[in-house]
Amino acid sequence: MKILDISTEVKEIALKTPFITALRRVDAVEFVRVKVVCDDGSVAYGEAPATRAVTGEDIYSILSDIAFIQEELIGLTPKDAIVSLHLAEMGSSAKAALDMALFYLLPQTKEKQNLTLQTDITISLKDSDEMISDATQAIASGMNILKVKFGGDIKHAIEVTNRLSELDAKLIIDANQAWTQDDTMEYLEATLNVKLELIEQPVKADELHELRCITNYSHVPILADESVFTLEDAKAIIEYACADMINIKLMKCGGVTKAIEILEFARKNDIKCMLGSMLEGPISINAALNLAMEYSDVIAYIDLDSPLLYKEPSNELEFDFNGCEITRK
Repeated sequence: MKILDISTEVKEIALKTPFITALRRVDAVEFVRVKVVCDDGSVAYGEAPATRAVTGEDIYSILSDIAFIQEELIGLTPKDAIVSLHLAEMGSSAKAALDMALFYLLPQTKEKQNLTLQTDITISLKDSDEMISDATQAIASGMNILKVKFGGDIKHAIEVTNRLSELDAKLIIDANQAWTQDDTMEYLEATLNVKLELIEQPVKADELHELRCITNYSHVPILADESVFTLEDAKAIIEYACADMINIKLMKCGGVTKAIEILEFARKNDIKCMLGSMLEGPISINAALNLAMEYSDVIAYIDLDSPLLYKEPSNELEFDFNGCEITRK
C-alpha cells in the first residue's frame, strides 16, 4: 500500500455559545481536514484546528505545512510516511492531522475497546453570575465534571470557585497560564475548604521553576498542559517534579503516534494523565477517544467535550455523548 494522493479542505462548525478562556475567544470550530488516498483504494482522514494561542498555528500555516510536505509523502507506505513526517520541521497541529490519517492506514492489531468514559465540560470565562448560571445549566443537563476557565483576576477566580463549591459537581480549575506564582498561592489559601480535582497550568508554560514550587506547596494536584508538547517535555516535567500530572493533546504532541509514545511512558512510570483537546472537529475527537479507551489505565481525566459544544450534532462521530458519559456507537 502506497500513498497516491493527499488533499485538504477547511471546515467550520458553529458553537452553541462563545468559548472563552484567558487566551482566546472562539465562536466556531475552524479546522483543516486532510484526506489521504492509497493505491489500493484505502482512504483515511485527519484534522487540525487553528489554535494560534497554544501551538502558534493558524489555518493558513497548517495548510502551508501540509502542502510543503505532501509531495515528499506521496509514493511512500503509511509507515514510512509517518517516519518522514516526524523528521520534518513543521507545526505540531499540521503534523497531527497527517499523522492521524496515516496511523489509521496502518494494520490495526488490537480490537477497539468499548468502555463508558466520562468527559468534563468547559465553563467559559465570563462574569461571576454568568459562570454560575452556565455551571448550573451544565449540571442540569447531566454533566458532573466542570472544567472552569479563569483569567488573571484572582479575586474573580476565588469568588467563582467558592460559589461553585455549593453545586454538586467535580471541579477542574484551568488558568491557561494567566496566574503568577503568588496568585496561585493566594488562590490555594482562599479555596482551602473547596474540594478541587486539579489546577491546570496556573503559570506560563516556560515558568517551570514556579510550577515546581506551586506543585510542592499545593494540596491540590497540579496538571501541566501548555508546558508539555513532546515526550521530552513530559519526561522533564516528571523528572523535576514540576507537576503531578500531564495533559496530552494530539495537536500539541503531533498526532496519535506521538501521543502513544507519551502514554506508554506514563504507563511504564505510573503517571496519571489527562487526555485533552483544543476545540476540534469530529475526526480528531474520534482519534482521541479511541486512545482514551485503549489507555484508560493511565488516563484519569478526559477533556474531549467539543461535540457537546457544537451548535448541531455531528453525524461523523463514532461515539454517543449522553451528558458526561461517552460510549461507542
